[in-house]
This record gives sequence, structure tokens and C-alpha cells, in this order.
Amino acid sequence: MTTTAVRPTARPELLSLLGRTPLVRITADLPSPHPGFWAKLEGLAAGGMKARAAVSMLTAARKRGELRPGAPVVESTSGTLGIGLAFAGQALGHPIVLVGDNELEPSMRALLRSYGARLEIVDRPAPRGGWQGARLARLRELLAVLPGAYWPDQYNNPDNSAGYASLAAELVDRLDHLDILVCSVGTGGHSAGVIGPLRRRWPALRLIGVDSTGSTIFGQPARPRLMRGLGSSIHPRNVAYDAFDEVHWVGPAEAVDSCRRLARTSFVSGGWSTGAVARVAAWAARVHPGAVVATVFPDGPHRYLGTVYDDDFAAAHGLDPATAATRPVQLPHPGAAEATGWARCTRVTDPLTAVPHLERTP
Repeated sequence: MTTTAVRPTARPELLSLLGRTPLVRITADLPSPHPGFWAKLEGLAAGGMKARAAVSMLTAARKRGELRPGAPVVESTSGTLGIGLAFAGQALGHPIVLVGDNELEPSMRALLRSYGARLEIVDRPAPRGGWQGARLARLRELLAVLPGAYWPDQYNNPDNSAGYASLAAELVDRLDHLDILVCSVGTGGHSAGVIGPLRRRWPALRLIGVDSTGSTIFGQPARPRLMRGLGSSIHPRNVAYDAFDEVHWVGPAEAVDSCRRLARTSFVSGGWSTGAVARVAAWAARVHPGAVVATVFPDGPHRYLGTVYDDDFAAAHGLDPATAATRPVQLPHPGAAEATGWARCTRVTDPLTAVPHLERTP
């Protein structure tokens, strides 16, 4: 195994490409008519949404002396943060080593390598922690053999959240008022990073978290997850549980249906996370007439042409948009039942507390 990495030349001019993404009004039926909501199109940013977090984490580590000039950066990724780190690595002059898994799409693997990242792939999930657990185990092996390597630890690094202060500032600059913000939750970074600044501007702002079915983040049991980019099989400590007013778990059928509706009628669309937050934002606009609702579309559609937008993939996985839920099942608390489709809970708790016995929802 190679234990040295070529130090790339820093390109600080790339940092001028961060942020300043469009904010658009979405009125597409998702699946029912609604008054409309605002969507921040982070998928149009250079390096994607997570370039904000990646630059923040590496810059802060450099200032503290934890990341030396030209030292390698090693991180686990399902793809999106990998793109952000590849951007940050080029801008700041660091080789990037990424640990992915067998479910990482071939197109994403090719793209990450094209951006100069070294990619390590684990071929089986860990007994505990699933694919994330397996990626983290391989990451620790790499840290032991790469001299001076730095691990940002996106799941638990507060500099991840700090990187989204610019996103909050852009929303404040564009909106006169905001009542409800809908955020997908994976590492917990962007929801934690934007809610503080936004509530200083609008103290009554409600925050709705959107998780994936099969994710442990908000107290559900870990299950194999088809959706990538949101959800987790571990418990990220960046998640600001106290900040959420409610959480929705969304299934892949609902996400696929929403993505395709967006593509057909709004032209802007994305992947699993985008479909999930769009459905919940439309629901929020519908059940809270007169409220100003906004959300963040974390990515665009191109990574998902072989999954979300592929009829054969959808059929093979039983994802019939016609059967997608049109409204959430209400859960009294996160441990009341196992959400196998779109579900909602207004009681948000830290999942590391005891969870009652679960029964499966229909």
C-alpha cells in the first residue's frame, strides 16, 4: 500500500466559488397542490453543498496546527462530502484520501478520482454500524500508515456546522421573513449550522428535520438503507436535537416520486435528500397556510440517473411512485413504531437514551 501522497499546488482562487447559490420558488404538486416554498439550490455550487463544511473543517484545523501544510486528509464518505473535500483539497493544497463502500455509484467513483482524490473501497458492512462502521474501520487503518494524516471526523466536528454560517447569511439576505425551515439530516452539519443564525433573525422559526427510514439518527432502529446522502447507522454528535421542532422519516418511494415530479414540472431536482425535503416542505406549506417555508436542495440529479430516475432500478426495488405516501403517519414518540414509510413525530429526543419496544407500522 502506498503511504506517501503527492502534495498538490494550492489554488486559493477556487474559494471565490463557494456559496451564493440560487434561491427559487417551488410550486410543483408534491404530490398534492400547495402554496409553494423556497428552495436553496446547493447542488449548483462548486464542490456541492458540503464544500462549505469541507473548507471550514480544513481551514480551522490548519489554524490550530492539527493539519500541516500539504498533509493528507482522510475521511469516510458516501459521496457528497467527498466532492466537497476534493474541492477543499485543491483550494488549500492537500491530497485527499476517501473511504467509500461498494454501494458508491461508479459515476461518483470516477468523478472523485477525476478530481484527484485517492479512493479506498470497503466491500462488506460491519456487523455494527453497517457501511459507515466498515468505512470508519478502514479509515483508522489508513491514519496509522499515512504520515501526518488528518481526519476531519465530519460526524462530530463542530467546524462542519460552522461552515454553514454563510448559507444562513444568504437566506437572511434573500428572505424578508421565514417561518419554517426543512433540513435533511445526515451528519447534522447544515441544520445545526444554519438554525442558530436564522433564529437570531427570526426567533419563532420552526425547524423540521428529514431523516431516512432505516436510520438511527432520531431513535429508529438501524436497517439497510437504499437512500444515500441522508440518514445514518451511527449517531453523529453534530445533530442539534434540541433545535428540532419535529422530525419526518421519508422512504425511497416518496423521494423518487418527488424527484421525478420536480424534474417534470420545475426543471430543478436532485437525489434522495432533495426528494425527501421537497415532499416535507410541500406538506409544511400545505398544512400551515400563510407560512413562509424554505428548504435546502443538497444536490442535483446527475448522480442519480441510474437510481432515482431509472425505471428498471425503481422496479427492481419495488419503488412505484403511484404507491408513495401522500401524507405522513403520526408517531407519538420516536420509539412508538418502526417507520417503514413516511412518518412524522413532534417529539425529538437524543437516540442514545432508552428506546421503547418497536412495532412496525403498516
